[in-house]
Amino acid sequence: MKLFNTLTNQKEEFKPIREGEVSIYVCGPTVYNYVHIGNTRPMIVFDVLRRTFEYLGYKVIFVSNFTDVDDKIIKAAKEEGISEKELTDKYIKAYEDVRRDLNLLFPTYAPRVTNTMDAIINFIDDLVEKGYAYEVDGDVYFRVSKIKEYGQLSGIRIEDLVAGASERVDENDKKEESTDFALWKKTDEGIQFDSPWSKGRPGWHTECVVMINDIFEDGKIDIHGGGQDLKFPHHENEIAQSMACHHHPIAHTWMHNQMINIDNQKMSKSLGNVIWAKDLINELGCNVYKWFMLSSHYRNPLNLTDEVLNSVKKEVAKVSNVVKATSLYLQVNGIDGKEYCKETIDTMVKALEDDLNTSLALTQILNQVKNLNQLMRVKEKDNKLILKSYNTLLKMTDVMGFVYEPRQLSLDELELYQNWVAAKEVKNFEEADKLRNELISKGII
Repeated sequence: MKLFNTLTNQKEEFKPIREGEVSIYVCGPTVYNYVHIGNTRPMIVFDVLRRTFEYLGYKVIFVSNFTDVDDKIIKAAKEEGISEKELTDKYIKAYEDVRRDLNLLFPTYAPRVTNTMDAIINFIDDLVEKGYAYEVDGDVYFRVSKIKEYGQLSGIRIEDLVAGASERVDENDKKEESTDFALWKKTDEGIQFDSPWSKGRPGWHTECVVMINDIFEDGKIDIHGGGQDLKFPHHENEIAQSMACHHHPIAHTWMHNQMINIDNQKMSKSLGNVIWAKDLINELGCNVYKWFMLSSHYRNPLNLTDEVLNSVKKEVAKVSNVVKATSLYLQVNGIDGKEYCKETIDTMVKALEDDLNTSLALTQILNQVKNLNQLMRVKEKDNKLILKSYNTLLKMTDVMGFVYEPRQLSLDELELYQNWVAAKEVKNFEEADKLRNELISKGII
């Protein structure tokens, strides 16, 4: 497995910390609204990464959090006239519904910030004790200048940040340096927690590093993932805190997926082009939605257009049609078994092992569709080979997380299908057409 490491800016051979085991942490959502399609790209990308590792025989510990304390949550709860807990529970359920609808594996752990508060407060207290953080009027800030490696992930220099900040000086700013970031915020609004400094809540940048620290020994993991928009400042600030406490950058490998555009425009509320994932899944279905998301390499931007979607729908239909036709043929002829060609699946997985080359993996699936179609079209059919090719195709789609289920006929439907086949064989075209229309109306063909 070779993965592009954002920390070193190069593709590297993956070597796990513990043999046979892979630890992955992917930043989850701040749950104050429904999931938009941009949120689902890392969900899908890292699900394929997890499935690839599992196919290769690794045990995967996969963690993705819920940020359920935030200014946006307090504001949204007020607007909806409910408590913050009611709001976050509502949108966590909506997020999990999307995960389920997209056939994504659920995390091994899905920690909430509110359930990690004691660990967060202890972690901040440790940073204060070590001189990496300081308290001012109930707020706590991290001293960025104490981390000589700051900027190692994003390539941003502290000097440039200071120069940029000097152009927008805030006279009321309590920080020692403009580059310092908040670990704890004193507040009298919304949900609050007791701490040695004030009643308040944690800063966003400290939450993920603590949850990783809470679940994994020494806060060290194999892979930390998320969207490109999190690289700076969120992930950079996570690394800074880990360097202060543990003298390591949390993960051996940092991975970032690129953003999604809509008709060549950035998706944003101001442009009014935000698309909720639940709506697009409802419109396209799981397979078309995911095929689109995986059609371009995760480190490339993805552009959602009608033209692209139409192309994706045709490719997904090719898989659906051959799966349906073959499953009917096998059922009608009483052919079953579980044999598949591992070498063909391994060829597809080789593409995924090359920094998740999902577009090439999809091409391999379409190649298998062609092979199966050819086997189904010949007059003298090799049923054993058809079954093996069919099982191989299903296994390939399963490794990628698609859902292609065989069409199971009832006894009445099976009899109808057999009568249609018999009518065609004796060239009774009028009867065959009538039976064919019935089969179409029932969604069988």
